[in-house]
Parts: sequence; C-alpha cells; structure tokens
Amino acid sequence: MHSYSGLAKEHFFNPRNVGDVDGASFVGRGGSLTCGATLRVSLHIDEAQRIAEAKFRAAGCGFLVASASLLTEAIKGKTTGEAAALAQLPASAISERLGGVPVENAHCADLACDALISAIMHYSDSVRDEWEGDEALICTCFCVSERTIEHEIQTRGLRTIADVTKFCKAGAGCRSCYSLIEDILDDHWRSVGMLI
Repeated sequence: MHSYSGLAKEHFFNPRNVGDVDGASFVGRGGSLTCGATLRVSLHIDEAQRIAEAKFRAAGCGFLVASASLLTEAIKGKTTGEAAALAQLPASAISERLGGVPVENAHCADLACDALISAIMHYSDSVRDEWEGDEALICTCFCVSERTIEHEIQTRGLRTIADVTKFCKAGAGCRSCYSLIEDILDDHWRSVGMLI
C-alpha cells in the first residue's frame, strides 16, 4: 500500500468536487489501460466562458482521486482556454504539487488532464455548432475567428499551427481546432502556390 503525504493525503481523504455538475454540463472521460482506472469530469461553463463548476467521478487509486480533486479546484473560475492550457502542462507539475507520486501512479495526473481536455473539447464543439456570428469561430477557447487567423498567416507568413498559436493564441487551449487551423494554413499556401 502506498503512503500518501502532503496535498495527496489531503485531497484523497477529503476530495473536493466529487459528483456530477447539475443541469447542462460538458462531460469528458478518460481511462487507463495501465491500471484500469476511469475518470469522468463534468463542467458547468458560464456565458463568459469561465468554469463556474467542475466535478469528477473516479474509479481508481487514491492518486487519481487526489489528482482530479486538485485539478478541479485549480480550474474553477478560469476560462476554458486557461483551464485547457493548464491541462496541457506536463502532468509532473500536478504530481509535484501533490507532494510526489510513485512512478507507477504517475499516469494518474495524465488521466485527470485528459478527462478535463475531453470535457473542454465537447464544450468547444458545441459552441462551434451553435455559433451564429458573422465570421467562423475557429478557436473557442480563446475566441479566435477564421478571419483573424487568416490575417495573421498572410501578414506574418505563418506556416505551422505553433506559429499561429504564438501570434493569436488559437490552438493554445483544448486543441480541438487544430484540424481547422491546418486547413486554413493549407488553403492559404495552396492559393499562393506554395503548399507546405
């Protein structure tokens, strides 16, 4: 049996945000082939794209519970973009905050991040499906339109998704817009006869 210390012990024995978000929510799931653990994260996102509520249900070890508890606490009040960017950080950052996690449980933080990203991706897909603006919304995490991305590509000669992210933040969140950004890049460079 593993010994829990620091925040891992606190978040395992007194987990925050266990359960499901009431009402309309966006759900993400993750599972581990390594240990058979599963995790479900549900989010309530307000009109300002801020996470008003985050909850989880876990079937796994104490380190999974602690990781999900810590992560759901950390993202409350953040925009979806900020939360997705946090989940893109190396999972070792969560493990370190928990006071260290045994090597065989290191994937628990990855699983928590994956489930969060999955929930934000469902939100992003939903927003794009319901968008009624004058121009296409590509990155919902940071509200970046197709026109903005096209402008940055044209004026700066951007060639990669990483370049686009650097100059206008599109793709810095849940990454569900990667294929759309790639299409815009391909269309631009094809139109100038220089397909990348």
